[in-house]
Amino acid sequence: MKNSEIKFTIQLDDERVPEKITWDATEKSSNELSETKAINISLWDHRNKNTLRIDLWTKEMPVFEMKRFYIDSLGGLAQNILQATGDEFMATEMNNLCEKLVEYLERNPD
Repeated sequence: MKNSEIKFTIQLDDERVPEKITWDATEKSSNELSETKAINISLWDHRNKNTLRIDLWTKEMPVFEMKRFYIDSLGGLAQNILQATGDEFMATEMNNLCEKLVEYLERNPD
């Protein structure tokens, strides 16, 4: 059996606020550490039937980009639900919400 690993390294300031986030993965094409300004990880707890979440972002992450990050994440979830379950209704409704949120950001960029 082959193992694959994803590793995140978070550099914190004195108040434990993320200053820098880097990541690496065994399946990544580049051998260099990659830097990001935000991560969003969801884990399904099958025992308690709920989702555990890890959301981190650096102090340098602009608010507008954070909003786009969450819209993009929701769009990715819409694709995943369609591929995983074939539920076109859920995927369409999630994508419709993404479109509304993008329009909102275009009208309210600040």
